[in-house]
Amino acid sequence: MQTMLKSVLSVSSCILGLIVTVVVIRTLTFSVRTDDVTPCAESDEDFVQATDTVIERFRQALRMRTIATSAHVYDTEELHKLQLFIKSAYPKIHSSPFVSYEDVANYSMLYTVRGENSSLTPYMITGHLDVVPADASLWDHPPFGAEIHDGFIYARGTIDDKHIVMGVLEALEHLLAKGFRPQRSFYLGFGHDEEVTGLDGAKSISNLLWSRGIRKLEFLVDEGLTIVNNVIPGIEKPVALIGTAEKGYLTLKLNVKWDTGHSSMPTKETSIGIMANAVSKLTTDCHPSMFGQGPELDTFQHLASHMKWPYRVVMSNLWLFRPIVSWVLSRKPSTNAIARTVTSVTMINGGVKVNVLPPEVTAYVNHRLHPAQSIQEVIEFDRQLIGDDRVKISVESSMEPLPMSPYGDFDFGYQTVKSSIRQVWTEAAVAPGVMIGNTDTKHYTRLTRNIYRFSPTIMYPDDLKRFHGNNERISTKNYEQAINFYVHLITNSERSDVPAAHTHSLEL
Repeated sequence: MQTMLKSVLSVSSCILGLIVTVVVIRTLTFSVRTDDVTPCAESDEDFVQATDTVIERFRQALRMRTIATSAHVYDTEELHKLQLFIKSAYPKIHSSPFVSYEDVANYSMLYTVRGENSSLTPYMITGHLDVVPADASLWDHPPFGAEIHDGFIYARGTIDDKHIVMGVLEALEHLLAKGFRPQRSFYLGFGHDEEVTGLDGAKSISNLLWSRGIRKLEFLVDEGLTIVNNVIPGIEKPVALIGTAEKGYLTLKLNVKWDTGHSSMPTKETSIGIMANAVSKLTTDCHPSMFGQGPELDTFQHLASHMKWPYRVVMSNLWLFRPIVSWVLSRKPSTNAIARTVTSVTMINGGVKVNVLPPEVTAYVNHRLHPAQSIQEVIEFDRQLIGDDRVKISVESSMEPLPMSPYGDFDFGYQTVKSSIRQVWTEAAVAPGVMIGNTDTKHYTRLTRNIYRFSPTIMYPDDLKRFHGNNERISTKNYEQAINFYVHLITNSERSDVPAAHTHSLEL
């Protein structure tokens, strides 16, 4: 017995020693492609300064109330005013022999920039002109006043996402003024109803390109994830996340029809009771963790070498610590949404009178689907979880998760966006991530699988609530950085391929 015990302990010690060795080696050596880049400096010839004139153009665009309220419902007069202003504000763009412009679906804008090298596949940068409504009574400053306070411009649209539209145009105007002759063709597409599904704007732009035989884009960059500070534990530097996946959505209608009657003689079960039981199951039993089946695992692995100990040990060895990290993510709503399909019961309707048992009750359940799950899988999960055939389930609206975009060492679009970010935010760690919300990219997936969702916006924990919230703002410095990011994105896209890879590990 003692001999057997010694043998077991000996084997266990060997296994433990092997695991520890692998963990240590991987922690010290794990790295991802991080190219040397030339930092963006104010002394550079192509640097764009946010002069008073540049800032005033941005503020004028922000003052236009291009509000979209529901599908096909938006302020057409304000959108038209913004179109006219843009056409007058950027004379180099609108007179360049390399650029052609056209209105699409009346209020969207499409620019075609023709490159001189037809062998290079075109790419596309997109954004949108519309904004969500704002309740002025809840803002510290008028939401369409574009006032500047303590270096920040306060206005609806500052981060979602007129800074992208105007930033791209400022970048192109500057480059053309400097004699830029594009080699690779590209498109600028600005939809006018992204906030209400983009059915009129981005969809029409996509259809127009498709009708002209455009079947392949090298890559597409749209709004998306941002540069966050003090949000991810274990890392002190800014983190720039590029959305390489986008969650799907599914809204289900639950319906229960049951016996009615007077409340003085209630039946053993009621429609409300049956529905309440179903809703309770949906809100207390979550969908399984899918951590590691989308890009979220690589998000942390790409950041590992930038983290402090012991975070670096854990994130460099998710092959071992993955269940623990998944559990930790599941504890907070903001991170739980990364790891799984999430469920929200958003509406319940039922009852006709205070003393009458309701004959019918309906509830609406909204899911945001993890990229590794399908709509049908989620429906079946819900059906089995509820386990009651009296609860009828129907689909109100849905969209499958969008295909995951590649982000390898030689994926041109991803590496180009990554290098452009690091030129402007030189200290930032860059990683792929999951876009929890939805954008206009759903209308462009047939044109390319290389879709990268990134907004050149600096966010601190307190800023997250400003997105679609009150007191939306951007610093004048951040807007200047956004412009220069697009300058570098356009110029970096001129090369024909990704240079030979080389990596750098953090110093030991």
